[in-house]
Amino acid sequence: MSDSSLNVRERVSPEEWQARVDLAAAYRLVAHYGWDDLVFTHISARVPGSDHHFLINPYGWLFDEITASSLVKVDLAGRKVMDAPHDINPAGFTIHSAIHAARDDAHCVMHTHSLNGVAVSAQKQGVLPISQQATLVLASLAYHDYEGIALREDEKPRLVADFGDKTFLMLRNHGLLTVGASPADAFLAMYVFEAACMIQVRAQAGGGELVPVDPRIVAGVQQAASAVTRGLGGQLAWPGLLRRLDRLDPSYKT
Repeated sequence: MSDSSLNVRERVSPEEWQARVDLAAAYRLVAHYGWDDLVFTHISARVPGSDHHFLINPYGWLFDEITASSLVKVDLAGRKVMDAPHDINPAGFTIHSAIHAARDDAHCVMHTHSLNGVAVSAQKQGVLPISQQATLVLASLAYHDYEGIALREDEKPRLVADFGDKTFLMLRNHGLLTVGASPADAFLAMYVFEAACMIQVRAQAGGGELVPVDPRIVAGVQQAASAVTRGLGGQLAWPGLLRRLDRLDPSYKT
């Protein structure tokens, strides 16, 4: 690790350092749960108090290698705004920058190419109401049709329009995306999203007739979901997940 990387904590505010630690933890957790795709997806987080500055992974690093110091600070155009020995993949920031620019509430954007997520994204009906996890996703789910590898600027307005104010976005033939007020919230949403997809794929593989949740129950979940899930990642699950990471490998905090 270079001297500039080692000195990152001394060069940023305490609030930014905490954001870096939380984002690095989110990368490690995605790897721990097996949702990563080598170096080909991203999680980004807004720097507290900044004018649209964001943290994202250095290109070429595996998710289980990410540390608080290695994260790169960029602007909405993907340009580095603080000296760093690492570069990012500007193309990988296309989707993230579009959502960050349009959604002030989306402080963290998490995108995965998990096998279960891509499998369901290729199904015409998308997420089916066949589990409690699915009902939580359906309470705030949007879809965006596949337009090829997300490199073009002209796709951004369509993606943003399709996403609207939702929490969960299924990118057709591509993968899953969640947003949250923090890495904890975005991770919790992705955990539920991935679980819904995994359950669906397994239930379909069984070959039997599926039992859908009553539409009236789904509608009720949609009305109550925000109250049920608000703050759950930060207040309950997140501290325990960090303790798990600390037992496995606390180097994400460096």
